[in-house]
Amino acid sequence: MKPLVLLLSLLVCVSSALGGAKTVRILTIGNSFSRNATNHLDDLALAGGHTLIHTPLVIGGASFQVHADKARKHEANPQDKAGLYGSGLGLKESLAADKWDYVTIQQASIKSHDFTTYQPNAGWLRDYISQHAPQARLLVHQTWPYRKDDPRFTKPSDKPDQPKTQDEMYRGLTDSYNKIAAELGGRIIPVGDAFHAADTDPKWGYQTDTTFNPKTAKEPALPNQTHSLHVGWRWTKSKDGKKTTLGMDGHHANLAGEYLGACVWYEILFGESVVGNTYVPKGIDADYARFLQETAHQAVQARSK
Repeated sequence: MKPLVLLLSLLVCVSSALGGAKTVRILTIGNSFSRNATNHLDDLALAGGHTLIHTPLVIGGASFQVHADKARKHEANPQDKAGLYGSGLGLKESLAADKWDYVTIQQASIKSHDFTTYQPNAGWLRDYISQHAPQARLLVHQTWPYRKDDPRFTKPSDKPDQPKTQDEMYRGLTDSYNKIAAELGGRIIPVGDAFHAADTDPKWGYQTDTTFNPKTAKEPALPNQTHSLHVGWRWTKSKDGKKTTLGMDGHHANLAGEYLGACVWYEILFGESVVGNTYVPKGIDADYARFLQETAHQAVQARSK
């Protein structure tokens, strides 16, 4: 074991022995972005000497309205499968299933820039959470902007209310999340801030490979996607395995993006710096991991001032 890693491991053990270890119970009401951002949270918690108890309520692409509508359907008819999650429980039962320390909510990423899509359902969810999990503190997960070369920006919509660039999307979603968090009295988990900081960093930020032409590319050719936080370009096989297609996913987080998101969540949930945490996913080198940890820390600290 490297000396630095050994030292950090010893510090974790000392912290736990002194009573620094925490158990955090969290219920996440979200979509694939909440799944992305918490994929490595358990490992970070374990490396930090903590225990995470996490129940995710995930519906792909779900907005505030989707989750609120599901809860209302369950209230109207508890037997209606449309009101149940994969666990077989409705939102009411999920909220009452444990003494949650935190419950998180978030908007669907495609609508995140548009505050008119947030209410009244975000407020309805806050009230519902307060009714059925009164001890839980509300956290608002700030989702992230899409990659700068996502089709949303390379082939922008003619609609005036749609963001034309990654920066426009970030500014729009940030304004909206700030406003809803203030209205609901919830604390923001600033994953979007961390993504923006990392993506615009002079050294570590992702740069589009302008030499790559997806129209003429032959498998397995891919562009240089170094330091991308998003899945990006990839070759995928059809269900029958007979056809391979080049596709672009500029929405979802890749390994680095998931790790960055989890680092932000870690600091919010456990109230301590993630910098120096010994858990680093295989495939991320030490220097880049350190940058991601520091970026997450700075994003949380900026919100604490």
